[in-house]
Amino acid sequence: MDTYLYLQQKKARLEAALRSFLMGEDSAIFTAMRYAVFSGGKRFRPLLLLTSGDYFGLAEEILLPYACAIELIHNYSLVHDDLPAMDNDDTRRGQPTCHKKFGEAVAILAGDGLLSLAFEILLAAPWPPGGPGLKEEVCRQVALAVGPAGLIAGQWLDLSFQPEETDLAAYERLAQKKTAGLIRVSVASGARLAGTDSAQIAALEAYGTNLGLAWQLRDDLEDIFQDESTTGFRPNLARVLGAQKAREQVNRWLEQAVEALKKAEINSGPLEYFAHQLEFKAEKES
Repeated sequence: MDTYLYLQQKKARLEAALRSFLMGEDSAIFTAMRYAVFSGGKRFRPLLLLTSGDYFGLAEEILLPYACAIELIHNYSLVHDDLPAMDNDDTRRGQPTCHKKFGEAVAILAGDGLLSLAFEILLAAPWPPGGPGLKEEVCRQVALAVGPAGLIAGQWLDLSFQPEETDLAAYERLAQKKTAGLIRVSVASGARLAGTDSAQIAALEAYGTNLGLAWQLRDDLEDIFQDESTTGFRPNLARVLGAQKAREQVNRWLEQAVEALKKAEINSGPLEYFAHQLEFKAEKES
């Protein structure tokens, strides 16, 4: 099957599953939660989980709740990231941010609600055929990725970053926790649930880390072409490197991501597709 069509079909089933978890309540908090989740997200992280689990032979009906939980966690992080005390953003995906639409208090509670619901879904998700231990390990790894040593630490590094610290090593420390961590645990979780061996999980984690670093730097490249009055100061390696070197670094990380798959003999067209979609193609000579 064509990879794009394969992913679109998975995305459609993911959207239906997300709605099943979020459509039961009509409270102000659930309204804001739905607004945050159904505002045009790419579903990059849950699709990575579904794709890796599928590659290792696990049924989609087992994977879907875990994928939904990952997407709720991602959107919780965006709602809180946009708050006035954090990045103070007015728009997200071309629409007013959650706190601009519903007020700061509701946005905070909606973010809390998405995070709490995500772990409720994880704990209620079906056990994979390999037994409950696989599910427990996935839940533990997700908690580590988004907890005070993971995503939350990355957010603090973002807030406390000084302009003079914006070099590659410092940037990697930040991005590995804030962005790459959730991408890494997403792709590895599908394989963990399938009972994949540790060497292949390690390869998927290397793939996910490099993919996440490339994702963040590519996002920073988009920021440097925007009005700084709308983006404010944020740690942005692209601004330091310049556009051309930043593009080269994005491609270098993506090459390392694909190489990690190849070394482990993980021949997944969809996983390679995710990397190729992010790479900068060489400009053709006229």
